[in-house]
Amino acid sequence: MNKYLRRGLILSVSGILITYGGYWMMNQEIDLYKIVMILGVLIFSWGFVTIIYSLIRKIERKSIMESRHEEQHKD
Repeated sequence: MNKYLRRGLILSVSGILITYGGYWMMNQEIDLYKIVMILGVLIFSWGFVTIIYSLIRKIERKSIMESRHEEQHKD
């Protein structure tokens, strides 16, 4: 598990927990819940984008390694 995937998972889970806390605050009628829920969604989104980025990096790395391998056999 690379650092981007780990960071993305941590951020996504944190965002879900923060959003859940916002729902709890809404049920308790605490007015701060709106800001907390917005932060939760933003953090979750950041984590999701980081996970996608790690997958793209992995695919890109494999294609670079394959092209280098083909170049070595060509020479």
